[in-house]
Amino acid sequence: MTAISTYPDVRNYIGGAFVDAGDQKHLDVYSPIDGSVISRVPLSAAEEVDRAVAAAKKAFPAWSATPIKERVQVFFRYKTLLEQNIDELARLVTAENGKIDSEARAEVLKSAELTEFACSLPQITAGEVLEVSRGVECRIERYPVGIVASITPFNFPNMVPNWTIPNALALGNCMILKPSELVPLSAGRIAELLREAGLPDGVLNIVHGGQQTVEAICDHPGIEAITFVGSTKVAKIVYRRGTQNLKRVLALGGAKNHLIVMPDAEPEMTSSNVVASMAGCAGQRCMAASVMKAVGKTDHIIDKMVNIVRSMVPGKHLGPVISREAKEKIEAYITEAEQQGAKVLVDGRGYVVPGKEEGYYVGPTLIDHVKPEMRIAQEEVFGPVMVIIRADNVDEAIRVQNRSPYGNAASVFTESGGIARHVMEKASAGMVGVNVGVPVPREPFSFGGWNDSKFGAGDITGRGSIEFLTKPKKMTTKWSKEAGVNWMS
Repeated sequence: MTAISTYPDVRNYIGGAFVDAGDQKHLDVYSPIDGSVISRVPLSAAEEVDRAVAAAKKAFPAWSATPIKERVQVFFRYKTLLEQNIDELARLVTAENGKIDSEARAEVLKSAELTEFACSLPQITAGEVLEVSRGVECRIERYPVGIVASITPFNFPNMVPNWTIPNALALGNCMILKPSELVPLSAGRIAELLREAGLPDGVLNIVHGGQQTVEAICDHPGIEAITFVGSTKVAKIVYRRGTQNLKRVLALGGAKNHLIVMPDAEPEMTSSNVVASMAGCAGQRCMAASVMKAVGKTDHIIDKMVNIVRSMVPGKHLGPVISREAKEKIEAYITEAEQQGAKVLVDGRGYVVPGKEEGYYVGPTLIDHVKPEMRIAQEEVFGPVMVIIRADNVDEAIRVQNRSPYGNAASVFTESGGIARHVMEKASAGMVGVNVGVPVPREPFSFGGWNDSKFGAGDITGRGSIEFLTKPKKMTTKWSKEAGVNWMS
């Protein structure tokens, strides 16, 4: 029996039009909410990447020659369209990713904030000029790198594409977007809104697919730069393959974010923020807290966390994880930790939402007395699971964090400014917070971690993205004969 899809088959977007991917194989797209098939996505071959690059190259001369103050007018209009269409865009995120409505709407609003930053680029990227000696002037102007590819993950189908799209295009590049094959619906609507906002044909192209498509992007000689967001395992592969082909690559990998909770932490704020960090978006975000270092006497805070978690209802307060395989993997981590002696305070295994029995739900889970050497304390679980490791003092807690190969985020909950500063200085992470469960920097500050959470120079958003997405041209001029002869002559 053929499954009935909620949405039409997904199509590639090349040269300003949605096109079929030839005779390529298709994958079913499943709703994490109830396990139903909602669409099909093509597994595009290298030929489709080549078509997209050809369309981008055709559009590049005119787009890159357009003054930046004119280019950003597209994004002023695009930001308005994101806000006007937030209900529909949030529904798409929920349909393909499973987020609850408030989380899906927050994702779209973040895309609008990212676009707002792109609108400010004419003021931020103004060139530098200096008279370096009498009658001799030096200046720097920034030029687009050319064709940029962006490979995005399943966990934020609207926001993560907008980490790169507005800045890359506003800076004069043309672009190939390869969304996750698990969540291909939002990308097409993004393309439609940009076209409605006045983006010329070919400036943004979308090629759907899997591993073969990513390999074609890494190998294509017409693509100058790649941004990637996903697991560390794949980030390393993309970084190595892309740089081997002499491309700029910025690849963001996984995370194992640590929160250090001190005995003096404010109980209400700490317990609610820690739980929100762990359970928000079903724990499927690279900034989600997954390890809590409980320093000293913190049982009163843990008790409050237990009460909050027990009151949370999957299907109402948090959505499903992305797939059946993800659900099984997360539950296997919990079972293994329990078998190794950890104490499960709140157990989310085997959760079934009435009316959505085929959905991929994992209930929020708290596990105490976890040892640092356990797999659940070291590996990225990517689900609504918080492990608690006991520590006698803050330096012991910092040492545990420093041993993690990842370095996306770390945070401390305390009322002591001295301890807060100590943790911020000593934590091995690119983004740190004080009394903040998810220390994501807001624009214009850039998103980017350390260690095995990021490969490549620069950051993917904010001011840190400008260096990656442009190349500087240094110009030296002398018009006055009175300048005389010097070493520059």
